[in-house]
Amino acid sequence: MGSREKGTETKSQNTDFCGKAVATRDAYGAALLELGKRNEKVVVLDADLSGSTKTAKFAKTFPDRFFNMGIAEQDLIGTAGGLSLTGKIPFASTFAVFQTGRAWEQIRQTLCYSGLNVKLVATHAGVTVGEDGASHQALEDIALMRVIPHMTVIVPCDGFETKQVIDAIADYDHPVYVRLGRSKVPPVMPEDYRFEIGKAFTFGIGRDVTIIATGLMVAIALQAAELLQKNGLDAGVINMSTIKPLDTHAVLKAAKGSKLIVTAEEHSIIGGLGGAVSEVLSESCPTHLRRIGTRDTFGCSGSPDELIKLFGLSSEDIVKTVESFFKEYHSDDSV
Repeated sequence: MGSREKGTETKSQNTDFCGKAVATRDAYGAALLELGKRNEKVVVLDADLSGSTKTAKFAKTFPDRFFNMGIAEQDLIGTAGGLSLTGKIPFASTFAVFQTGRAWEQIRQTLCYSGLNVKLVATHAGVTVGEDGASHQALEDIALMRVIPHMTVIVPCDGFETKQVIDAIADYDHPVYVRLGRSKVPPVMPEDYRFEIGKAFTFGIGRDVTIIATGLMVAIALQAAELLQKNGLDAGVINMSTIKPLDTHAVLKAAKGSKLIVTAEEHSIIGGLGGAVSEVLSESCPTHLRRIGTRDTFGCSGSPDELIKLFGLSSEDIVKTVESFFKEYHSDDSV
């Protein structure tokens, strides 16, 4: 069957993560271990990537509750579904591109059609997978999961929020897809923050622009908002960590208070956060919208920082997009 593991992984941070820059996959591994200690119903499955997805920590402590399914994502999903029918709470992990691509039919037919209580927690999403290149950079996974009935889709923005997401979905009796990353991300959520499925967190509504971001793009959006403020534009940011069900109230509140809405995601602008927000706005509150994300393209090999810039996902790219809009806005009375 072969093995996917490549070398050793660095040790993760502690289980709190508030104030620490960590990869969301590291926060997942630590949170899963703590959850396993509290809840004996939790079982974990992996597709021969436990060192990379960080489920290896759980496997070492609870070997009788861990299942390495090998390079067989369809079996991973089917077995997780079967375990859920026995009263277990399965967490199934692999890379995002494999989980949502290779096993899409099983996720649809076995999990969502039957409403099985399985938690799909995929790591290594987006272009910041880095040098592994296009074959391993999932830029379509949010769209693939969002379109399936009964599926909940969550993309935490930092380690602190990731820990809370894992705790929350363990008590949520529905299929869930959680999208995590490989690279370290800075902490952005306040210490008193409490995650709720389907609820966005609003850092602020900007009179000129509000940036609705998800995942690692939240930190980048906050940087962009600071730059825009210095340049004389009032900017706000919303962390839309739950993509489905989308917090439409937060979207519409931002749309009514801002001249421009910008969405920011490390994912294709087709079918992801940008698509979800534009659907709400077009039906309920037509608003000027610009979408930051990859544009109908595959990824490529490079360092995470290089790829963020290459695909136009940097804070400077957000600033350019916003400023370009307002140049047109002020020069055209019809806008």
